Amino acid sequence: MSNLGTESNPLRVAIVGAGPTGFYAAEHLFKQKDLVIEVDMFDRLPTPFGLVRGGVAPDHQKIKTVTKAFDRIAKNSRFRFYGYVEIGRDINVEDLRCHYHQIIYTTGAQTDRQMNIPGEDLQGSHPATEFVAWYNGHPDYRDYEFDLSGERAAVVGIGNVALDVARILARDPDELAKTDIADHALEALRHSNIKDIYVLGRRGPAQAKFTTPEAKELGELEGADVFTMPDEMELDELSEQSLAQSQDRGTMKKVEILQSYTDNKPSGKPKKLIVRFLVSPVELYGNEAGQVTGMKLVKNKLYASGAGTLRPKATDQFEEIPVDIVFRSVGYRGVALPGVPFYENWGVILNEKGRVLNPETNKPVIGEYTGGWIKRGPSGVIGTNKPDAVDTVNCMLEDLEAGKTLTPAQPDATAARDFIKQQQPNYFSYEDWLRLDEIEVAKGKETGQPRVKFTRVAEMLAALGRQ
Repeated sequence: MSNLGTESNPLRVAIVGAGPTGFYAAEHLFKQKDLVIEVDMFDRLPTPFGLVRGGVAPDHQKIKTVTKAFDRIAKNSRFRFYGYVEIGRDINVEDLRCHYHQIIYTTGAQTDRQMNIPGEDLQGSHPATEFVAWYNGHPDYRDYEFDLSGERAAVVGIGNVALDVARILARDPDELAKTDIADHALEALRHSNIKDIYVLGRRGPAQAKFTTPEAKELGELEGADVFTMPDEMELDELSEQSLAQSQDRGTMKKVEILQSYTDNKPSGKPKKLIVRFLVSPVELYGNEAGQVTGMKLVKNKLYASGAGTLRPKATDQFEEIPVDIVFRSVGYRGVALPGVPFYENWGVILNEKGRVLNPETNKPVIGEYTGGWIKRGPSGVIGTNKPDAVDTVNCMLEDLEAGKTLTPAQPDATAARDFIKQQQPNYFSYEDWLRLDEIEVAKGKETGQPRVKFTRVAEMLAALGRQ
């Protein structure tokens, strides 16, 4: 349609997923000054911002200020938010095709990968994603319980999320009381008996995925001493060669910081955080009640893979450590959306450069796109999703120019709103969210916190006078 994207015939775009990628996509769409574009954003939760609200650690408040930029995007008169509207429950993809010329799926990576070792299903063995969602007040995980009555915890993985989990377990609860951690989580952590926290990485310190500031932060905890083991901190020849070739100063600094922790002596702090490298869990042990009691580790050596990366290989050296609770943080994967092609092996939507592909023909599905972790897998930080979203939107603009869009039967904002209201009368607009935000922040001021989160959908509805 030649006049698509004009005042009389705006380009209608649906974005499914209200995390950073969705907002960055909306931002780039609105920058197209020669096109009139209307964006409707959907999320299955009443609240926007995805992992910025439900995943970023509560003691990292500065990272969450990115939501101010999202608020500015949402102020565009051609932007609408439909929170608490789930694809497959309230509406389906076919409904979206009836109202929009283009659809972008930006639903992130919502579940974890498994270790696939004996004992992984014992009580006390958890995905880190669930613990993170619980302490961040995600409504789906509000009523989960984690037994913190034991003294030893192990976090399997060496990325930022693994360190977040370890840090939350290690922090003095009075420190956390100044953050936006969920009330129920703070109460549980106040009664925690955890004293020793292991962070276990299968490769060496030079391959650790967490950032240099995160490494430094470990040494600044008020309630825990941090330790690394001298033999695990000695770089092998392959790691030294790789660092010398890359001249990666950030990684060099991170290794220096981690190596400095080998000199630490107990200072009398109530907790210990032990960061281990070149070890992999091969089995979890349990008691007769089915509760985790220990872990068997294998020592690894690094070898150069064909792809040029250093990978771990198990040796014949083993050790056992007692643990009472285990959190696995060994990777994340997306969840399939009903009616959207999905590549199960990688846990992503089947796509090429953001264009959703038909699995039978391997050709693009007209008018459907994807961005963020559900497009490329869980890699990078929040800001990494901005160029990713721009790449996807550029593909959308190319296809618009070529006339390759959906031809919706009702491409009208009012028609879409009326249909959504019929399917989900309790949907949340962005104005509704701003009211919730105002209430949360006001409650936080009373207690000296950035905010006190609503952690149940029923509470959110009641706050808006809908129950």
